[in-house]
Amino acid sequence: MRPTVRTADTERGATVTHKGTIGILTGGGDVPGLNPAIRAVTFRALREGYRVLGIRRGWAGLVNVIRDPDADNSASVQVLTQDLVNRAGRTGGTFLHTSRTRPSHLPRAHLPPHLRDPSGPDIVDATSEVLANIEFLGIDYLIPIGGDDTLSYAQRLHRDGVKVVAIPKTMDNDVPGTDYCIGFSTCVTRTIELTHRLRTSAGSHERFLVIEVFGRYAGFTALLPTMAGAADRCLIPEAPFRIERLAEVLSEDRRQNPSRYAVVLVSEGATFERDDDHHYESEEADQFGHRKLGGIGDRVSSELRELSPEFNDGTRVNVVNQRLGYLVRSGEPDAIDSIVPMAFGNLALDLILSGSSGRLVCLRHGRYDNIPLETIQDRAKKIDVERYYATDRMRPKYETLDQQPLFIMTSNEP
Repeated sequence: MRPTVRTADTERGATVTHKGTIGILTGGGDVPGLNPAIRAVTFRALREGYRVLGIRRGWAGLVNVIRDPDADNSASVQVLTQDLVNRAGRTGGTFLHTSRTRPSHLPRAHLPPHLRDPSGPDIVDATSEVLANIEFLGIDYLIPIGGDDTLSYAQRLHRDGVKVVAIPKTMDNDVPGTDYCIGFSTCVTRTIELTHRLRTSAGSHERFLVIEVFGRYAGFTALLPTMAGAADRCLIPEAPFRIERLAEVLSEDRRQNPSRYAVVLVSEGATFERDDDHHYESEEADQFGHRKLGGIGDRVSSELRELSPEFNDGTRVNVVNQRLGYLVRSGEPDAIDSIVPMAFGNLALDLILSGSSGRLVCLRHGRYDNIPLETIQDRAKKIDVERYYATDRMRPKYETLDQQPLFIMTSNEP
């Protein structure tokens, strides 16, 4: 049974007929551009005669729904209107909220009280509840916005018969099959801006500047800002590095700089050649099996300081060390992360109006398109090191840019 939807028309006693119901959710980390995407979907869907339900807190919202017409499900679901999304559409983050919930691997303690069984297994597959809740809410199409973790569960629902049209989102820009993911441009813009601001301190004290940036498995958020002139060198997950060589080339950069400083961007997933694994903040993993990365910038800074006398005539060079973290994912979206979400939202509605499902809207070769959702299971999207990164020099290559798309390194095509 569908929950009652109160609108201005129903308040006046009129009968409102909808073509169907579209549910939209955001999962994983927040990025600028999510609210513009929600706005675009809602405006177009309402104009086409659909009602739109915002699912709150990502997949958690579809787990927590109570299938009772008299239950208060406002903590999990809300009806979206033009006024509501128009106000939010100019802001960063996601007003629907988000989570890293994985319904197929849900810890028992994270189940809502009405589903919690003290004698049940520690890890529960709540997909049957999600499917029942989608039917209860009367959702005809589901639009999840997220990265490969969020979208991998969307693909599971599609296989189970849910009509899904997905939108890619991640600051790392590493969802396979698309040149661009919502949030990436703002991340690059903020990284460039904040790096340039930090130069004043590094130059004032004649130090190395080490900045840790996002990038678990792919180094786009370090390499692109470096290409744009934000840094002298960058360390990316795709190419393990020797710290001695980094100390050597940064010392060269520092000597050549009239202000006597040098800058390196370090992806959070970068690794020392001598290490077998990434650097983690703790042993705890999220529901998708990811341990939180972080601290590689601290290690790089410490070892650069110790090695620096060898390459600076016996003089130690101190380090300005900064992790950008949430500074690059907070606040309002830039121009690209306002325009692309608008286009992605309308593309999603085009697919729904054509009766298509199991699709991922995307940018390919600089043009808007859509591809099968299962593409997200293709080989990981990473930087083509041979083509774009000089491993020994730890900096981008600039000689292969002809006929490349706007953000150059997509790794989708040969």
